[in-house]
Amino acid sequence: MATQTLARTERRERGEPVRTNEYDRRAKLFNRVCVGVLVSFAILWLIPLAWAVDTALKPNAETTKVTWAIDNPTFAAFSRVFQETDMLNWYVSSFITSFLTALTVVVTGSMAAFALSRMRFRYKNFVFWFILIGIMIPGQVLIVPHFREFDIMNLLNTYWAVILPQAPTAIAVFIFKQFFDGLPRDLDDAAKVDGASYFRLYRTVAMPLARPASAAVAIFTFVTTWNNLLWPLLVLSNPKIMTVPVGMATVQGNFGIRYADTMATAVLGALPLVLVFLLFQRHIVQGIAGTGLKG
Repeated sequence: MATQTLARTERRERGEPVRTNEYDRRAKLFNRVCVGVLVSFAILWLIPLAWAVDTALKPNAETTKVTWAIDNPTFAAFSRVFQETDMLNWYVSSFITSFLTALTVVVTGSMAAFALSRMRFRYKNFVFWFILIGIMIPGQVLIVPHFREFDIMNLLNTYWAVILPQAPTAIAVFIFKQFFDGLPRDLDDAAKVDGASYFRLYRTVAMPLARPASAAVAIFTFVTTWNNLLWPLLVLSNPKIMTVPVGMATVQGNFGIRYADTMATAVLGALPLVLVFLLFQRHIVQGIAGTGLKG
């Protein structure tokens, strides 16, 4: 005890912060409260998922039983989904549209953000705030003009009808701009001394350093596009190129009261997103945390 008191006195003399036992107790209490809140929210999120998996593994005759115990677990519902629907084609279509949309958003959003962060031109702040206004505009407001536009261009029932309307994303521009604003200006000066243009500076300096932000934007865009239902439902009618949410919406009525098949379809549709979050959660955290850094 005397040694600890002496060490605290020395730290006070050096002007260093001193952690007392009361501070340690408060910190531990705060950490426990945070863990309790996180565990509670995790349980609330996992209960519906567990219920869906439990229902999908039951025979249709037992899905109405209110019990978590499965007497005879079976994967028959998953087999019927693949046999009676175009689930594989839906997977391919969802992957193509989600991947190309994410790629387009990263490229266009990063270019716009780099121009707003590094280049000098008139009304730059006005342009930035005008872009941010797009966050406040609901996507449903643009459905009718978008539909007429793609109908005139004969792009309905194509992948481009799903990809192009989702490419302009204001939040992606905001995330990239915040990240680019945190990069030292000395990097720009060093590159300009070597004769680098703005495009070369963007390609060889800014984007390699913006990998965390690029990963976060790409993952969030991929998940959002994969889950999008309303717009693809309006522009896609060919069963071969339907995305997973659209396909699930079209065949749900065919299953009737076959709750096991319905839940099996939902589990299969959500499974890729769960894998994406499990594999890239570190990149998501790094990307979001990096957008708040200034220096």
